[in-house]
Amino acid sequence: MSGQKPVKPSPDGLAASIKATKTKGLPPVHLWNPPFCGDLDIRIAKDGTWSYLGSPITRFELVKLFSSILKLEDGKYYLVTPVEKVGITVEDAPFIAVDVDASGEGQAQALAFTTKVGDVAVAGPDHPIRVIMDPQTQEPSPYIVIRDGLEARIDRKSFYRLVEMGTHHEGWFGVWSEQRFFPLIKSEDLPD
Repeated sequence: MSGQKPVKPSPDGLAASIKATKTKGLPPVHLWNPPFCGDLDIRIAKDGTWSYLGSPITRFELVKLFSSILKLEDGKYYLVTPVEKVGITVEDAPFIAVDVDASGEGQAQALAFTTKVGDVAVAGPDHPIRVIMDPQTQEPSPYIVIRDGLEARIDRKSFYRLVEMGTHHEGWFGVWSEQRFFPLIKSEDLPD
């Protein structure tokens, strides 16, 4: 057994721990493998709202800080610091992409997505776009990988902008970014 004192997880403790190790850019959570300390009643709702004990976390700086230490392992979400790892609940995707900017044209186009917490990812091989169709409603749910397997659900206005930029390719309607085609829907399934 190590001489390390057991840690009782709390949002304040997590914030203090990460602030103590904060460097420029995102923390290296992929290098941290602390012991699991239990679950914390932090929830990320489908609309991207973070809450603690059922109350929304209204301080943007705190949400941004927590989002920087988010980690996905074996399908579960954790907040990770060098000394503790706590489980949290994510209803859909941990991020919401609230904007998309296009530069270039055709296959050379680059689509840069910005999340609600300010992360930016350019769709491409490391940041693929995928769309899940609801089997009952046929409503699309589009996502993009932001970092380390963590996805953002693309908001409705940004998805409509993607549709406006879309083109047909090999039987699919979709968008190009970084020389890669991302299918959104089969061409034959597009409404007239």
